[in-house]
Amino acid sequence: MNVLVLGANGLLGSNVIAAALARGWTVAGTYHTVEPDFETALVEFDIRENEVFSTVLDQIAPDVVVNCAAMTDVDGCEQNAERAHEINATAPGAIAEVAAERDIEFVHVSTDYVFDGTVRAPYPESADTNAVQVYGESKHAGERAVAEAHGRALVTRLSFVYGRHRSTGPLVGFPGWVRERLIAEERTPLFTDQHVSPTRAGQAATTLLELVEAGEQGLFNVASRSCVTPYQFGQTIAQRLSTSAETLTAGSLEQVDRPATRPRYTCLDTDRVARALDREQPSLETDLDALSLGDG
Repeated sequence: MNVLVLGANGLLGSNVIAAALARGWTVAGTYHTVEPDFETALVEFDIRENEVFSTVLDQIAPDVVVNCAAMTDVDGCEQNAERAHEINATAPGAIAEVAAERDIEFVHVSTDYVFDGTVRAPYPESADTNAVQVYGESKHAGERAVAEAHGRALVTRLSFVYGRHRSTGPLVGFPGWVRERLIAEERTPLFTDQHVSPTRAGQAATTLLELVEAGEQGLFNVASRSCVTPYQFGQTIAQRLSTSAETLTAGSLEQVDRPATRPRYTCLDTDRVARALDREQPSLETDLDALSLGDG
């Protein structure tokens, strides 16, 4: 299998690169500004330049394209809606169309923020969407654009992504931040009124490639099967580090003034991916054990 990963220097993209290499696949990646440190073909590419994409495909000749490139700064998207829609919606649709024309499989990564968080049960893939900020709106528009452009596309929704960057090495996201705060014994308020299904990037990358191998198409939620608050997440991190959680305190979304609204509940139902792969998605605890939090 020859796979091209768009956004190879991002957290998820770096894990997809690593997971594909571990499978013995032929792997190439694109990056926007900073070239990652992988011993594989790498091309500088801005996904908004879809007219260049054909040249990239000519160079790499992939069997499948995995699009991990995105504008993920939620508040940044709110402040620059036009750029967010260019990167998260228009560009994915355009490159998916080019892939479809060449009969190349296409995988696109989306987000739980397509939901408004007004329900209190994990969202299945069939649930109605209603994003409450530009980031979610642009990502949902990207889902639709990809599906319209490429009839066999695989679209995945992830939630609260974290993990170890496979090019640079450090922990990225919530666990790394909480670990450093715990080590420094700094008081850290964590939300008790937000629920998410944390997604470890390494696990998500493996799942994406398994879905590709299985020939799956359409929409899949890819996350842990756990539904937790950031406060509960932080407590679990402290337990895994065998350290005191006294500095982790209960906080509220209402205490933080940010440009973009955050939905209060975006847990994802992972039954469909479990059936497709004949295995349930891991729990948060299992994912944290696989991450080796104490390794720095």
